Amino acid sequence: MTAARIRPFFAACALAAVALIPSVASAEPTFYGIVRHVSWNSIKVDDPRTNQTLGFEILPKFDQIFSGDGKTTYQMKDIKPGRYVGIIYDQKALGIRHADQIYLLTNRNERIRRL
Repeated sequence: MTAARIRPFFAACALAAVALIPSVASAEPTFYGIVRHVSWNSIKVDDPRTNQTLGFEILPKFDQIFSGDGKTTYQMKDIKPGRYVGIIYDQKALGIRHADQIYLLTNRNERIRRL
């Protein structure tokens, strides 16, 4: 094979690879609000701006709790009703909304800043 025939083949392979790579810009679903209820397996958060309340399932050994800047880790006992939080979640497991990460925030205007 000559170089003239190989180049289009590699260009087509590169284009196909780029099309198959998931988009990095796709943001994970995030919900901000005030904790209304927390138990060993769930958390309920109320967004006062939109009057929307969402509940999230939590695994028993959940340990993905961080400060708003992502530098400090916390335990489940630090989440209390009335605390501002940001929750990164998904609904992949049987359509059940569950928390992947919880960020403890200082006020409602703060947003999650991940490292």
